[in-house]
Amino acid sequence: MSIVIHEVSHGFMAEYFGDKTARYAGRLTLNPLKHLDLFGSVLLPAILVISNTPFLFGWAKPVPYNPDNLSNRKWGTIAVAAAGVLANFSIAILFGIIIRLTSGLAMPADFYFITSIIVMVNLALGIFNLVPIPPLDGSKILFSFLPSSFSRAMVFLEQYSFFFIIIFIIYFSGFLFPILSYSFSLLTSLAF
Repeated sequence: MSIVIHEVSHGFMAEYFGDKTARYAGRLTLNPLKHLDLFGSVLLPAILVISNTPFLFGWAKPVPYNPDNLSNRKWGTIAVAAAGVLANFSIAILFGIIIRLTSGLAMPADFYFITSIIVMVNLALGIFNLVPIPPLDGSKILFSFLPSSFSRAMVFLEQYSFFFIIIFIIYFSGFLFPILSYSFSLLTSLAF
């Protein structure tokens, strides 16, 4: 559901800036079935679980939007990209507050397990999506600030984005762990 909320947030922000593409496509809904991607939401996660990999990875279908329809293309693109990340961080903060407020209460053990996972997943989604590799949100934010002379580099990165993401996950995702761990402890006062 965190991925669904992330994607729907993109669509609502695009609509705020004047693009109704997501609404016309029926994608401004929290119904997870509308956002399933056969490979990214089902097959790849299943393969990773069956093969006992140390990480789980997947995605939902991106909510469509047309940057040409945005009332302000530069700031609209930045806002649309940031909306998903901010949605994930907001969910993490909300559940972090819930964990902190209930820490002195006798809650079932499953409560802390589930709320901790919600915080962790949303922090991971938010942090990972800030990586500036297409099609991640960080790339859209970064590319919006770069001059047009970087357009060839952007096209190259977009063409081979899947490979760059796989390379990043395999070799460099460990660099995100300290950020995730610190953020989790900061929000929940629990050890990661």
